[in-house]
Amino acid sequence: MAKKLNLNRVEMPKQADFIRKRNFNEVALGYTADDALAEASRCLDCKKPLCVEGCPVEIDIPGFIRAIAAGDFALAIKTLKKKNCLPAVCGRVCPQEEQCEIKCILQNKGAPIAIGRLERFAADWEAEQASIELPSIKEKTGKRVAVIGSGPAGVTVAGDLTLLGHDVTMYEALHEPGGVLTYGIPEFRLPARVVTREIENLQKLGVKLICNFVVGKTRSLQEILDEFDAVFVGTGAGLPWFMMIPGENLNGVYSANEYLTRVNLMRGFEYPKTYTPVIRHKKVAVVGGGNVAMDCARTALRLGAEDAAIVYRRSEKELPARREEYENAVEEGVKFNFLTLPEKLYGNDEGWLKEIECARMELGEPDASGRRRPVRIDNSEFIMKMDACIIAIGNSPNPIIPQTTPDLEVSKWGTIEVDEETLKTSVDRVWAGGDIVTGAATVILAMGAGRKAARSMHEYLTS
Repeated sequence: MAKKLNLNRVEMPKQADFIRKRNFNEVALGYTADDALAEASRCLDCKKPLCVEGCPVEIDIPGFIRAIAAGDFALAIKTLKKKNCLPAVCGRVCPQEEQCEIKCILQNKGAPIAIGRLERFAADWEAEQASIELPSIKEKTGKRVAVIGSGPAGVTVAGDLTLLGHDVTMYEALHEPGGVLTYGIPEFRLPARVVTREIENLQKLGVKLICNFVVGKTRSLQEILDEFDAVFVGTGAGLPWFMMIPGENLNGVYSANEYLTRVNLMRGFEYPKTYTPVIRHKKVAVVGGGNVAMDCARTALRLGAEDAAIVYRRSEKELPARREEYENAVEEGVKFNFLTLPEKLYGNDEGWLKEIECARMELGEPDASGRRRPVRIDNSEFIMKMDACIIAIGNSPNPIIPQTTPDLEVSKWGTIEVDEETLKTSVDRVWAGGDIVTGAATVILAMGAGRKAARSMHEYLTS
């Protein structure tokens, strides 16, 4: 007998908007056990689970949800960690609504299973236990692997190859591991303790971590190769884009990278308890419409801004940010200036930003992305009075390793060229994946690349 459809999706409890917009505590509070049981029991346990097809790291989604529905939370997290070494992270920041959940049969009824929320529940449940069961490691192979970058791609490669018996050393340029998870996502969306916990679990498996080490500067890639049997490059996309308009060199103008790194990695929001002061601007404009732009605007409010405004050249319909992040921003009081393009930044006599000159836009024909192209409206200029402007329009790949490795082939966009099937680069014994190959993308896609690279590296190391 077919299971009856239950379209009552269990919503995630979260902090009230008037409270959360003035603190850096996590917005979403997570499922209780009863919430998780109720949501997991909705799963139809399909014979041909399409949700798995939408997962870049191939999680057994029906399996872990089935375990939660049965109340066996230990089996749920064990099932998850067979494929995903960062379940607490993915459960919080991955766009499940565009990947696994959109494939769910119940999506057709507007109520897909909340796969991400259940993943987060299982991971958080494990963290509350007295001890964590570590997966078994295969017999040591004696092979040594260097992983450059400790973001999602690098962490996945390190975890997979360690479990397969290889000795892994992970190099991180900054003073804390985690890559974009640590410096690029605010505390209220992904708490630092969650990332730290996942990295510590890797270290318990035997991964060696070396921070404050910039491959390409501290030592060259070739010098690393001389010491290891194989190398994975996962250095991400951390080179910020600017608009190249007059006034971008004024004080009070930031790249999203600088702004979020000061606040997140250096915990500037705790100043003077910490050593990194962050200016509390009063009127903040954030240029861009993605998740990073939402993060910057919501961060500005938490730092005391009277106004935080998104300035986006297309309409709400074209926003690339997750719907959930947009809705949270609206609830918290972020203002939205759609169909608006900044063209000039003006400063005062001391060199601080005071005004932004913008133009109105209208939507024309679709461009290569499929979104309608914004077209400037003549004689539509107007002034916004702002004392800070954060540019959140995207990033290019980290250029240090490509610039210091002569034989490494790169594209015209600065991404490392790889074989699509194996992720091998043009340099022997070097693989690459994540944002350094694709350009800025999602955490889960970087992890999927890490998994693919790890398989290829293992095949090479054991043949």
